[in-house]
Amino acid sequence: MHRLSLCLSLILTAASTALLCAEEANHLTPDEKAQGFELLFNGADLEGWKQNGNWKATDGVIERTGRGGDIIYDVKPIPDDFELRFEWKVAPGSNSGVYYRPGQYEYQILDNQKHRDGKTPDTSAASLYYCIAPSHDATKEPGQWNTGRIVCQGTVIQHWLNGEKVVDIDYTNPELAQQVEKLRKRGAKLADRGAKLKLQDHGDPVWYRSIRLRELDGKEELDKSPLKEK
Repeated sequence: MHRLSLCLSLILTAASTALLCAEEANHLTPDEKAQGFELLFNGADLEGWKQNGNWKATDGVIERTGRGGDIIYDVKPIPDDFELRFEWKVAPGSNSGVYYRPGQYEYQILDNQKHRDGKTPDTSAASLYYCIAPSHDATKEPGQWNTGRIVCQGTVIQHWLNGEKVVDIDYTNPELAQQVEKLRKRGAKLADRGAKLKLQDHGDPVWYRSIRLRELDGKEELDKSPLKEK
């Protein structure tokens, strides 16, 4: 009986911890409120999101549950200049992506170790998919939460992963012409704006939470520190 009680206690403690983590995940800090961030996912349901029934909100997490396509934040488009923060995790071998501008601007979501895209730098996790490789692999193990961050202002695009800047480009830089041409071939028109945020269904288990967005004024002082070497 004592062992049963202990097991039940551990189960209840784990459930309480998971609930607490979920509640802590989907909220704005005082600093984020002061900066103008807003939550795009309330942690309870998929209000404001458009999908085909293959995504659900469970324990404060947006979870892909089967085939049916991507999920789109349908309330309003992404601002021209913005900062997006989010958390993501994948199962072993999983693939997904965060799309944020018209065409094929994708922040790659991936298990680098087991998925074939992880073998090619410009399709690995946190890359500007098929265009710009991350400076280094900053991913955590499958099943662990990663923090993602996308900053776009003017012609500058930055991708961050787990607090580390891994992509920092100005796509008008002539030295990047070859990479940017690959982006055009995927369907991106560099001057276009006004896409809606989309989380990709690529057929694999993936989870998102703590999705926060703020509009930048176009004159934000961006982090221009050098990228970490591989």
